[in-house]
Amino acid sequence: MAAPHDDRRRALLEAFLRSLQTERRLSPHTRSAYGRDIERLLQEIGDTALERVSAHQVRRAVAHLHARGLSGKTLARALSAWRTFFGWLARHHGLPANPCSGIRPPRSAKALPRVLSPDQAALLLDRHAEDDREIRDRAMFELFYSSGLRLAELVGLDLADGTEAIAAGELVVIGKGNKARRVPVGGKAVAALRAWIELRAVQARADGRALFTGARGRRIAPRAVQQRLERWAKKLGLAVPVHPHVLRHSFASHLLQSSGDLRAVQELLGHSSIATTQVYTHLDFQHLAKAYDAAHPRAKRKT
Repeated sequence: MAAPHDDRRRALLEAFLRSLQTERRLSPHTRSAYGRDIERLLQEIGDTALERVSAHQVRRAVAHLHARGLSGKTLARALSAWRTFFGWLARHHGLPANPCSGIRPPRSAKALPRVLSPDQAALLLDRHAEDDREIRDRAMFELFYSSGLRLAELVGLDLADGTEAIAAGELVVIGKGNKARRVPVGGKAVAALRAWIELRAVQARADGRALFTGARGRRIAPRAVQQRLERWAKKLGLAVPVHPHVLRHSFASHLLQSSGDLRAVQELLGHSSIATTQVYTHLDFQHLAKAYDAAHPRAKRKT
């Protein structure tokens, strides 16, 4: 038989979840996530009544869940749910304070972006185009890798941009925050663009402005670009998943390996903060560490 305090906590939780539906119009999936996260806290605090939960208990719950393997991201979401729950209790049931206020989750280790090796990038981009659509695809993928474009930047390019890239070996793209930046376009990307634009000119239904068009002649959709790149990579049997941002990451990593110029990479990627670009220095160090392990006579310990 459930203890009276447990029945009360359960009733309050159910009332809170109903309020998420009636007051905030949250989806059933989101309400279910709130419920699971709050259930975790209820298990951690044991028999403690909700009005007696302290900040110390919340911190201990976070530490315990982290020790059990929950990531910082998961705990940040849980803390947000707990904070919202106790805030609701304070407004509607007179709790004196929110014990979750000011408590932060542990930091998660920042995942390094996935990149192709230079050999993998060459294998991907040197593949022969088998039909008209693959001529377009090759031009798109060459631009991703040659200029470090984001997906939205690529699909937003106009025909005039492609013509400029062929003529000048560079183009202007509109990135995040509607900021324009000038990026170089390499020789292989220029050649691929030229082949596509010559083909595009004979497609009567092609959108008058868009550089890259889909099957119906309209500006190509981002999802279509992703699907075409996945298909292209699968044909080659690449063992790693390839999506547009992998090509952007590979551009940055390979450029940094060759030049060592972090500021230049930041500018070419359109990062507002160099801290965002610095993740590629870790990738570069991994590359150097592998080279060291393979080549240095004293890199490996003898057993």
